[in-house]
Amino acid sequence: MLKFVARRLLLLVPILFGLSVLLFVWLRALPGGPAQALLGERATADSVARIEALYGLNEPWYVQYWKFVSSAIQLDFGNSARTNRPVTEEMARTFPATFELAIAALIFAVGIGIPLGYYAAKKYGTWLDNVSVSGSLLGVAVPVFFLAYILKYVFSVQLGWFPTQGRQDPRIDADHPTGLYVLDGLITGNLEASWDAIMHLVLPAIALGAIPLAIIVRITRASVLDVVHEDYVRTAEAKGLWERTITRRHVLRNALLPVVTVIGLQAGLLFSGAILTETVFAFDGVGRFIAEAISNRDYAVLQGFILVIAAMYVVVNLLVDVSYGLIDPRVRVR
Repeated sequence: MLKFVARRLLLLVPILFGLSVLLFVWLRALPGGPAQALLGERATADSVARIEALYGLNEPWYVQYWKFVSSAIQLDFGNSARTNRPVTEEMARTFPATFELAIAALIFAVGIGIPLGYYAAKKYGTWLDNVSVSGSLLGVAVPVFFLAYILKYVFSVQLGWFPTQGRQDPRIDADHPTGLYVLDGLITGNLEASWDAIMHLVLPAIALGAIPLAIIVRITRASVLDVVHEDYVRTAEAKGLWERTITRRHVLRNALLPVVTVIGLQAGLLFSGAILTETVFAFDGVGRFIAEAISNRDYAVLQGFILVIAAMYVVVNLLVDVSYGLIDPRVRVR
C-alpha cells in the first residue's frame, strides 16, 4: 500500500506543474492585464508602465513564471486588489465556509444516495425503484439556483423553520478558532452556536447536494444491478451465506468502486466553491468570493485561489485512488 500511495504522490508533481503553466498563461492572456486591474479607472499608459515595472510584469515570461512558482510554494500570492488584504488571509476566511458547506452536502448526498440506490436495485421494478429513478432524473434536471430559491421561500420565508441566509445568527456570541462554525461550537462548548450553524447549513446543503445525490443514486443502482447477477454472488447465495454477509463482502465491496469515483469527482467540485448556492443564501465562501474577483479582475485572488483549488482537486482524486486500494486489493497490486 505504501508503494501504491508513493506512486500516486509522484504523479502529483507533473500534474501540478501543468496546472501552474496553464494558470500562468491563462491569467496573462486575459484582457486588461494585472496592472490595469490594480489601477482600475485611473489607469493611464504611464501608470500602467510603472506598475508593470514595480511588479516585474515587464520582465521575460520565464522570469515571471519562476517568480510565480517560487511565491506559490511559499503561499505568497500577494494582496487582493479589491480588499487590499493578503490573498492567504482571504483563503483562511472563505475556505472554511465552503469546506463546511461541501461536507454537509456530501453527508446529505452520500448518506441518502448509496442506501437508496442499493435498495432501488434490490427492489428492481417496484415502486421504490421507479420513485428513485424518477427522483434522480428530477434532481439532475432542476437548476441549483431554482431549487435553492424554492427551499428558501418555502422553509424559511413561509414556514420559518430555517434561517434565510448567512452562516450564523449575528446575535450569538461565539468564538471561531477554526472558521468551521459547527466544529467551533463543539470545541468551545457553545452548543447553541453549533446548533444554529447546523440550522443555517441545512437548506444550502440540500440545494448543493441535490445533483450529487441524484448522480450517486443512479450510479449505485446501476452498479449493484450489475454485481448482483455475477456468478460469485449466486454462488454465495447457493452456499447459504447470510444476506448481510453477501451484501457486505460481495455486493457492496465490488459495486462501490464506480460510486467512489463519482463521490470523489463530486467532492472536488463541491470544495471548489458553489457560486449559485452561496449567492442565494449569502454564504461567504470561496465561490462567491471568486465570482466577485472575476467581475473586479482581481488577478492576485484568481491566481491564488484557482491554483489552491486545483491542487485540492488533485489531492481529492489521490484519496479516491487510495480508497480503491482499500476497497479492492487487486487495484494496488497492478
